[in-house]
Amino acid sequence: MPTSVESGEALAVDVSCSDDSLVVVLDDGRTVSVPLVWFPRLLAATPRQRRDWESIGGGIGMHWEAIDEDISVASLLQPERFMRLAGPAPQAPSRGRRKAKSRKSSRAARARA
Repeated sequence: MPTSVESGEALAVDVSCSDDSLVVVLDDGRTVSVPLVWFPRLLAATPRQRRDWESIGGGIGMHWEAIDEDISVASLLQPERFMRLAGPAPQAPSRGRRKAKSRKSSRAARARA
């Protein structure tokens, strides 16, 4: 089934994995390298499974059949739009209440005084 690709969209032409990185070569000459921990299935895969990828949609993404993993080039170029990356958890808005200190931390503070 043919897939249309928007003009100007970078396409994957080669993919490789090291022990800790996924490296994708794009048709426009760029090379994108991202941490393998972003993709737990690839991280847990054997080297042979990591090498056994196929192109999706003429290069808009990659597929690893043995581990059922699909990754788009767009998600590598703009991960903040596609992935939930590790980082500080968003803070809930304050509702005017103070957070109560635990008894253990209160006792420790008194013991130091």
